[in-house]
Amino acid sequence: MREKLVDYRLFFVVLAANLALSWWQPETARLAALNSSGFLLEVLAIVPPVMVLMGLLDVWVPRRLVEAHLGPDSGALGAGVAMLLGTAAAGPLYAAFPVAVSLRKKGARLANIVIFLGTWGAIKIPMILMESSFISLRFALLRLVLTVPCILACGYLMERLLPERELEEETGAAQA
Repeated sequence: MREKLVDYRLFFVVLAANLALSWWQPETARLAALNSSGFLLEVLAIVPPVMVLMGLLDVWVPRRLVEAHLGPDSGALGAGVAMLLGTAAAGPLYAAFPVAVSLRKKGARLANIVIFLGTWGAIKIPMILMESSFISLRFALLRLVLTVPCILACGYLMERLLPERELEEETGAAQA
């Protein structure tokens, strides 16, 4: 029981801070509670569809397909597939993490997971369209040209700096 409560310590710290704040600054505490509840409702609206997507991904996408296109021997094709998946995705970045875990369990290499997450967060087709219409097409394309190499470098650098053994230990500890 105590171990489960430790998982929610951040929630309890924020709750205690908000309760203390309500004693001295009730209006600020009210605004903080409204902000927090708005975020909670947003997350609750996104998490169920992501869980359904994860279930479908687990059932419909065979491990050998993920290994072939995103696995250790996928090379540049794997990076391209990871970027394609990230650009086509919809939703906030926190929705990408369960998908990334599922891909990792199916044999995707770490570099491709980082590339997928980086692309999801920084390069989405709707975002490029909005940038080009509000700022300029030149700005959007220049940002894209500068962002892609950075995402690729991050992916391969993370894979080099984070040993596979250490990653497996952390993943196993988080699931226990």
